[in-house]
Amino acid sequence: MSPFHRPTLLARLSSEPEWDLLVIGGGATGLGVALDGLSRGYRTLLLERDDFAKGTSSRSTKLVHGGVRYLAQGDVALVREALHERGLLLQNAPHLVSNQEFIIPNYSWWGGPFYTIGLKLYDWLAGRRSFGDSRHLGRAETLRRLGNLRPHGLRGGVLYHDGQFDDARLAINLAQTALEAGGTVLNHCAVTALRKNAAGRLSGARATDQETGRTYELRAKVLVNATGVFVDEVLRLDEPAARPLVQPSQGVHLVVSQDFLPGPGALMLPQTDDGRVLFAVPWQGRLLLGTTDTPLSAASPEPRAQVAEIDFILRTAGRYLRRAPTRADVLSVFAGLRPLAAPAKGSTSTKEISRSHKIIVSESGLLTITGGKWTTYRRMGEDAVNRAVALGSLPPAPSRTAQQPIHGAQPTPDHHAPLAAYGTDAPALRQLMREQPELAEKLVLEFAFTRAEVVWAARHELARTVEDVLARRVRLLFLDAHAAIQAAPTVAELLARELGHDATWQQQQVAEFTELARGYVL
Repeated sequence: MSPFHRPTLLARLSSEPEWDLLVIGGGATGLGVALDGLSRGYRTLLLERDDFAKGTSSRSTKLVHGGVRYLAQGDVALVREALHERGLLLQNAPHLVSNQEFIIPNYSWWGGPFYTIGLKLYDWLAGRRSFGDSRHLGRAETLRRLGNLRPHGLRGGVLYHDGQFDDARLAINLAQTALEAGGTVLNHCAVTALRKNAAGRLSGARATDQETGRTYELRAKVLVNATGVFVDEVLRLDEPAARPLVQPSQGVHLVVSQDFLPGPGALMLPQTDDGRVLFAVPWQGRLLLGTTDTPLSAASPEPRAQVAEIDFILRTAGRYLRRAPTRADVLSVFAGLRPLAAPAKGSTSTKEISRSHKIIVSESGLLTITGGKWTTYRRMGEDAVNRAVALGSLPPAPSRTAQQPIHGAQPTPDHHAPLAAYGTDAPALRQLMREQPELAEKLVLEFAFTRAEVVWAARHELARTVEDVLARRVRLLFLDAHAAIQAAPTVAELLARELGHDATWQQQQVAEFTELARGYVL
């Protein structure tokens, strides 16, 4: 039986007498915790109430990086750790991680020397896992490498190297890796209650399959709250009066034609009006612009970009590009949430939770992990499981994830080639198209995504809905929202055939997805 067969995975929820590790949350952090536990031989269960990487973990700037701005803030230890993990991620998932050149344009006399020196330190901290040496560029070469850059006042630039990846596809591959390692990983299955023994210690949880409504009572030695910006919801299941740990902040990205920055290079603007950096990064044939930092009063599974955020990105990009993008040029807009530390009682101020992660243990034994970023997901998982071992909840065993290849791993010389993101799965996908030629047809003419990828997503990537496919398996929603709406009926039909659903289900899926996708359109 395939390790990705949902009925088999659900059956384990009833048959397993006790799990060593129950992870709540299927984003970068939770998947990292689950994979680390499995690498040590622990019986591990991960439950995600929506889909893997549904929230922040699919809405990043698509960078695997040390964080140049954290270096500017003096957080050398965090940058060193992230650069080390960046190297491991390239080693373990080379089909998804690529080397991307970035250029910081210099419009002031001091900018060139300042950023050149800083990025040489960045190179040094990366050590043998460096992606390439940084160097100063003259004015002519900067303009040649960054087509459409505003030439007036330009003195030159500084080139450096960092990593780029597909965040949601990495999450899917991590889930596949966990399943192939013998773990049980389920999306669309929500933890709705926590169970405690007579001494007040956590002993398990109740979970509900979101598709059928069936509930399961689960026993576990260790429970980890890895729900990102939603950690407070799980903390309240543990202790209803728990003080909020986080307040969400929103980051927005706009996707436009790559014509606005032709060429392979990415643009990094180190100083914006709000004190953040702004990136313009080529991604899957489009250009990704972002991001913002807007505190919100509450978290939502589908955050929406605010008008001021959209205008800020377009205005900032327009200062540096000869031909500036407008609202009419935006193909998709998406927002992700990051956690801020919640204000103390009687205060209204917030501050960003450090991008270095934090682990909190409640009186009942619930482990909550917050902070961090995609680049350090593996280290976060290792540290969370180490804490469980240190508390005596699990027998000591070494983590093995530093050298563990991720599903699909193979060297990929051309990341732009068709099916390159599938790595070692690509030959089987091509075979599927040979056996059923109709599956080789494109979902929409302007993109290379095929019907076969929908079938593959249902059979091997745990996709259950049209949104699962178009948002996080083939990424069409994030590249062109109108094209995704156009593809939705075809995807619903193919999924219904694979998953045994009727015409009513198809119609409902198309209607729900169309409503969701309209929020990605300006």
